[in-house]
Amino acid sequence: MLGNNLPKEMIDFFINFPLFEQINAEEVKVVARHMESIDLNEGDILFRESDKGNYVFFIKEGHLDVLKKSEVSGENVTLATLYEGQSIGEMSIIDDFPRSATIQARSHTKLYILSKSAFDMILSKHPKIGIKLLKGISRLLSKNLRETSSRLADYIPPLS
Repeated sequence: MLGNNLPKEMIDFFINFPLFEQINAEEVKVVARHMESIDLNEGDILFRESDKGNYVFFIKEGHLDVLKKSEVSGENVTLATLYEGQSIGEMSIIDDFPRSATIQARSHTKLYILSKSAFDMILSKHPKIGIKLLKGISRLLSKNLRETSSRLADYIPPLS
């Protein structure tokens, strides 16, 4: 965990992060104290499709590719590239389903990590902050679902 001596850049990063838009600076500090940071090198795998998920990752710097195994070819297909200021794995701190894609570093990447156990502890000890986080995650998942639905509509022929 990052502890009490949180870097100002970390607090600034999360204050401007869309998932945290309803959370004030003091509340961000509470959440950030329960995070860790990691660095990935280009090509490193953060996690694989079907792995157990119990962390959400916030991209401080760098790029991550979202890869999904093709049912047809069996090869990984890049579905998206994620950049600084985006997150991945939000569903894993809410449900117990396996990861839905593989995440690979496209470049050197620095991430902040919030584990499911830390999230659960925040919900228990700081329920008002936990509720704000849940609302932020819900907004993000809803936005992602709307975007996916719109893209999917471009590939589905109209019903006659």
